[in-house]
Amino acid sequence: MEPLAASLTRAWAEQRGERLEVLESARLSAGASAETTVLDVRIDGRESRIVLQLLAGRQFGAALGRRAQAGIQALAHRHGVPTPEVLLHLLGSVSHPEGFASRYHAGETLGARIVRSPSLAAARTALTSQCARALAAIHALPVEEAAGAGLPRREALSQIDELAGIHHGYGDSLPVFELAFSWLRRHRPAPRELRVVHGDFRNGNLIVDERGLVAVLDWELAHLGDPMEDLGWICQRAWRFGEGALPVGGFGTREVLFAEYERAAARTVDRDAVRFWEILGTLKWGVICEWFGRQYLDGEVRRIERLAIGRRTSEVELDLLDLIEGHD
Repeated sequence: MEPLAASLTRAWAEQRGERLEVLESARLSAGASAETTVLDVRIDGRESRIVLQLLAGRQFGAALGRRAQAGIQALAHRHGVPTPEVLLHLLGSVSHPEGFASRYHAGETLGARIVRSPSLAAARTALTSQCARALAAIHALPVEEAAGAGLPRREALSQIDELAGIHHGYGDSLPVFELAFSWLRRHRPAPRELRVVHGDFRNGNLIVDERGLVAVLDWELAHLGDPMEDLGWICQRAWRFGEGALPVGGFGTREVLFAEYERAAARTVDRDAVRFWEILGTLKWGVICEWFGRQYLDGEVRRIERLAIGRRTSEVELDLLDLIEGHD
């Protein structure tokens, strides 16, 4: 931690003109592409807490680099989206990878606890509407500024082709995935005006407290595309954490999500497009599960949770069949 603390102290002085001292650190997670650490710090004599995210190995598909991720998160914060304020960008070095620091917010982030904890019962009643309003705010972000911050354009066909390339690159033959690729190519929605899309807005990437939504996290899959994509992504079964009867993150219904989004965004929800994106998102999660499993099998990341996620590919096959046949 000492070389990293020294780099952080230098960057803080250069970018913010303040003296920072690291007091304590606690690792929160070591995910597929990011390591998250909470730091207790002293800034010009005042004690505070910040969150540091560092690049942690290979990223999936077209994920943003840390600079671009920090840029879109900072843009969203400036325009009133509930997301942590970005405090500085940290360049990579021989002792640590690239990353960025943001303001700390207290709350729960684990999806299973969000859908089951008795202390969050009241929060769950408000959370669907709050998520709808947050998505409306994200989709209202200025496209020109977002493109300037490094957001790529990612439409349906390019995403299908990208996923097919990754999946076929593994040399596996999964008939259900081939069925899904074929269905998606035949049912692509008509192009619509490009908007900023979060790309990974779901239970598990939210901070929630007793009053509901505190902040939206993890902007690494943000892009310019169809806003219906975000509405489909949050509804897929993988993010319900066992609460299958509540399709919105395991805590809400599509009816409430869509109605509140239409009020906040002044935009009609295209139900057929949302269904398309839910199926594409489910397939994407399946390819991500394959990717996790391959990380272990290829020796890239020797953590048993990689295999545990990899085996969930079979769950995705069942979900895809249910969705394509018209069931929830």
